[in-house]
Amino acid sequence: MKKNRSVTLLVVDDEQVHRYMLCSLFAEWGWNCREADDGTSAVAAVREGSFDAVLMDVRMTTMDGMEALKKIRALNPAIPVIIMTAYSSVDAAVEAIKIGAHDYLTKPLDFDRLRSTLEAAMGHRREEESHDDPAPDGELVIAGRRMIGGSAPMKRLQEMVLQVAPTTAGVLITGESGTGKELIAEALHHYSNRSSGPLVKVNCAALAENLLESELFGHEKGAFTGADSRREGKFVQARGGTLFLDEIGETSPAMQVKLLRVLQEHELQRVGGGETIKVDARIVAATNRDLEAEIRAGRFREDLYYRLNVVVLEVPPLRRRSGDIPLLTNYFIEKYAAKNNRQVAGITPECMDIFNRYPWPGNVRELENAVERGVILMRGNYLDIDSLPLAVERWRNDHGRDQADGPATLREAERLLIIKTLKETGGNKSEAARRLQISRKTLSNKLHSYGIAKRGAEK
Repeated sequence: MKKNRSVTLLVVDDEQVHRYMLCSLFAEWGWNCREADDGTSAVAAVREGSFDAVLMDVRMTTMDGMEALKKIRALNPAIPVIIMTAYSSVDAAVEAIKIGAHDYLTKPLDFDRLRSTLEAAMGHRREEESHDDPAPDGELVIAGRRMIGGSAPMKRLQEMVLQVAPTTAGVLITGESGTGKELIAEALHHYSNRSSGPLVKVNCAALAENLLESELFGHEKGAFTGADSRREGKFVQARGGTLFLDEIGETSPAMQVKLLRVLQEHELQRVGGGETIKVDARIVAATNRDLEAEIRAGRFREDLYYRLNVVVLEVPPLRRRSGDIPLLTNYFIEKYAAKNNRQVAGITPECMDIFNRYPWPGNVRELENAVERGVILMRGNYLDIDSLPLAVERWRNDHGRDQADGPATLREAERLLIIKTLKETGGNKSEAARRLQISRKTLSNKLHSYGIAKRGAEK
């Protein structure tokens, strides 16, 4: 998202306390905020003013969010509208997406996901307005595969890929298992000056040392038992293109010495041969290990490390780019619905909320597996919690049902504001409700939902 232009958001909610908290939050983020208390006011505001995005509740008194969404889309379809919804509003949320909402968020809102969703929405609009960025909106596309992500970490990574790809520099891709390091290697090759040449991949962890040496360097006929003909290695096969050495941290010290020589001299000899062969391949390596720690432990050569990591690209784990989870989930739903000939209308907000808060230790690979499983086992039209994988279900049973487990939610912020107001009014609920600009009944219901009704009355 561009930094040289101020951001103005429109918050539409019939609960004043929610509007107040959201606008206070946006002010901390350096964004401007205008408020509307119903759909009619929101439509009028859009007609008269300019906004980067609209954050709107579904259920409101005068004109609900669905009707307001239709009218806003008619006035200015370029403005991204994010719908706020409760778990009970599954059908409304899905309908909102069909009408043209950019995304929907479930209440209580999570601040991190709120910000990443808004940034992705505003980035989408501004990239449509300005075609200076060579990267497609929110993703890079490599041979039909998509590097999806509108979060800040993924935006930075995509920018680095585009900057580094046209150079001749060696690249070391780091990151946990399942983060998509191979896709980054494909992007580097795709956007490089060698894209017309081959991209050759080798998993260094999948082969024993003697087999890996033959795989990389090739061998002469009779070099070892079973070598009944000459074979060209991967270095030669990648001539004019890119050689991707995956899991480079799993190689033995002896293999590291041989790799170092090839990288330094740009030449090799086949196993069992004496002919010197020139190497013309760009080297991209990847690892899920901390190679600096491996160097200190004596398991990885420092000189090879510095040969490989002219540029380091770190692929963030999914827990650091949680705002991309809805984008990835929807992409995988489409992918596996088509693959399995299933009709999938979407994912329920409750299931999406679990996906957003689950830590995903297996990263994108685990998320993809969960969605594929869900699409195959789903009984209705929506991906729901009934088809969660065992690991996610266990986590949900231990953690996932607690919706207010930290201060980084609007629910917790609202609870603290209500307690503070009750203290200031000496426990007078009528006065507290007046200051919060909600009805006394609404305040009582909120106190009951937070389990602080008696405590609030005593203060």
